[in-house]
Amino acid sequence: MHRRSRGPKTRHLVLHDYGMGGLWWWVWAVSAEEIVRACAEVEVVADPSILACARTWALEEVHLDAPDPNPLSSLRAQRDAQRDQPGFGALAGRDRVYLRWQGEDVPEVFLMEIGPDGRRSRQVEIAPDGTAVKTGPEDWPFNPPFDLYDPWYASLETSGDDFEEAWLGAGPEPRD
Repeated sequence: MHRRSRGPKTRHLVLHDYGMGGLWWWVWAVSAEEIVRACAEVEVVADPSILACARTWALEEVHLDAPDPNPLSSLRAQRDAQRDQPGFGALAGRDRVYLRWQGEDVPEVFLMEIGPDGRRSRQVEIAPDGTAVKTGPEDWPFNPPFDLYDPWYASLETSGDDFEEAWLGAGPEPRD
């Protein structure tokens, strides 16, 4: 589907960070907000030192409103599928978000504090026996951002009070 942007376009550095790597592009769009509202699981990088380095990389340039197929097509389709779901964008733009997650095959419960950039700032892991361990960014080898527009994350929201209570009751991660 061909989409038209409104207003003059500028070039933005966009990253799809999947934890152990990422895909980078220069994306032409009216604004950074337009990009994250149109494409799932991306962030617009504004750090001046990263922008300076990226100018030396041979990155593909993509117009946000380019017709499909293009490098952003699957991320746009993913966002389009989310847009009409309850909770879409409910967590975006907040200073802090608190999530409680437990997978089907995972006995641990994870409580996470997420910053406005979508990255975890603190986490509590609660084992089935009730033992709780708190960790921070220095403990994680990877910290890809959560897409706070994704309606699925809105269903995992918990209160800051619940997180803080768990954080205060948790011990530090054991060191080797």
